[in-house]
Amino acid sequence: MLVPFDPPMTLFPDFEPWQFAAISLIFVWSGFVRSGLGFGGAVLSLPFLLWVHNDPIYFLPIIAVHLLVFSSLIMWQSQRKRAAAGARSSDTIDWNYLKQSLKIMIVPKLIGIAGLVTLPAAVMSSIIFVIVTVYSVGYILNRPFRSNRAWLDKVFLALGGYVSGTSLIAAPLVMAVYSTHVAKEKLRDTLFVLWFVLVTLKMGSFLALGVDLQLTQHLWLLPCAFVGHVMGERFHARMLQTDTVTFFRFLGSVLLAVSLLGLVRVVIE
Repeated sequence: MLVPFDPPMTLFPDFEPWQFAAISLIFVWSGFVRSGLGFGGAVLSLPFLLWVHNDPIYFLPIIAVHLLVFSSLIMWQSQRKRAAAGARSSDTIDWNYLKQSLKIMIVPKLIGIAGLVTLPAAVMSSIIFVIVTVYSVGYILNRPFRSNRAWLDKVFLALGGYVSGTSLIAAPLVMAVYSTHVAKEKLRDTLFVLWFVLVTLKMGSFLALGVDLQLTQHLWLLPCAFVGHVMGERFHARMLQTDTVTFFRFLGSVLLAVSLLGLVRVVIE
């Protein structure tokens, strides 16, 4: 049974000026990663956010709204470009595989949401740091998750649904499956439709449970994310023509350090 969440009474936590500055920069980074890589806006920013303010439930509604806004924007931009070129807009989305995968992910997704609003913040932070540690090691070794068996596909999708329900950082797990079943030219737009569906479910649950959506924070964080979005669009165009192994190894090293230090911090506190 879901336990209603008691939202905080204050609009802002007692942040120091450096915390506001750090959060702003992290959301610029989040927007950059989301549009530059096509995924990872949450998984590559949440560990840094938890270092500034160790409470996932505070940041996840903000990240969820950003996912809805910018996934819609990127999809609209992609479809507009295809329409200008005379292509059918539906050609960029693999609706059949999208429907198949959602059937596997929905129930674990809802279970994950229930865990988010019932587990203590320290426990959820620890889970997030452990997951990101695993992801970062994969980036460093240039061995991201891969799936080549039907049963393993279902396991990864189910785990991805659960992790998405708890923390919105399921992209690497989902990518492990989608990259082997969805054509390259359809992958990005299909993923953005998937994120939109999953995040819509999460936002609906937040509303039903009375979670504070932190609407006031969007007045200053959406512009920050948009700056990152514009930078990421330019990076994406260049990335398609260059080798990204070095970039991901560096990123994985930073994430590994942040996650391990985050785990130590949780244990000490």
